[in-house]
Amino acid sequence: MEDEKIIELYFAREEWAIEETDRKYGAYCKTIAWRILQNISDAEECVNDTWLRVWNAVPPQRPNVFRQFLAKITRNLSLDRWRMTHAEKRGGGAVEVALEELGECIGDGDPATAMELEALQKAIQCFLQTLSERDRNIFLRRYFYLEDTAAIARRYVLQSANVRLILSRARQKLREYLQKEGMI
Repeated sequence: MEDEKIIELYFAREEWAIEETDRKYGAYCKTIAWRILQNISDAEECVNDTWLRVWNAVPPQRPNVFRQFLAKITRNLSLDRWRMTHAEKRGGGAVEVALEELGECIGDGDPATAMELEALQKAIQCFLQTLSERDRNIFLRRYFYLEDTAAIARRYVLQSANVRLILSRARQKLREYLQKEGMI
């Protein structure tokens, strides 16, 4: 079923919109959640929570790109769960490493207001447009989808060391871009 038809089902408050969403995007969302949580039952629970969140958000929202809308919700729910389960144990897991890598670019402090966070998001989006398509996709796979560097290397037929170098250079460019924009 086409995304627009699924969204129309949500607007009509048809419960089978959830079934259609799960049929089309269930595996995709489970993959995102599993990469973050590394636990299938937690991942499945986050995907179920995603369906509830979508049900409550559509309407009034009408997502432009339904797949990205679902990915963002799944990712945020999974990261929240990961933070909750890892609050006391700081073991340097894959998610923590990826977030720390990206955190080096942004600095120590969190944005104080929603406006500052929105400005930071826009700045990062603008920065991503400065990267080549391959480097942008590698950056997003690592820091949005939290894929490990070995999986990214296989996808792009690169060595893991090359992926780490591309990411390191992209983080340096991001840090410089954010400094130039007065964000850090």
